[in-house]
Amino acid sequence: MRLTEFVVPNAILPQLQADSKQSAIRQMVASLMNAGKIRPADEEAIVSAISKREELGSTGIGRGVAVPHTKHASAESIIATVALCHSGLDFESLDGEDVYILFLLISPPDRPGDHLRGLETITRHLKNDDFCNFLKQATTVEAVVDLLQEADEGQT
Repeated sequence: MRLTEFVVPNAILPQLQADSKQSAIRQMVASLMNAGKIRPADEEAIVSAISKREELGSTGIGRGVAVPHTKHASAESIIATVALCHSGLDFESLDGEDVYILFLLISPPDRPGDHLRGLETITRHLKNDDFCNFLKQATTVEAVVDLLQEADEGQT
């Protein structure tokens, strides 16, 4: 699975301004709604589902990265967005460090394989130090999209 197959370009937030985990999640879900990928009527339920997942354990996986995710019946296919918080955000990460790169993933409940493949694709690329360093420096949607394409092509 390729990042560019499920990351929604016009939902990318290259300059996220959030003062809490909840604010970041809410803004990322809103970006997917504004991009036409989530119905406004489902926005609160999706934010709630992601928040419930966070209560089980932070998706701040360390190294400045978080991957909040959920399965939700309103998702017709796997979708994701990327947000970059250049000032750092306390996401209650496993390593106690601030988060700078966030990938938010939503998939249909009846496609658990897609959900797992999406998470695996994201985490595989986030293990690449060059990819993360370049993402942290990106300040535009275009720069983020270029990095996702390069990652898919194995160039980062």
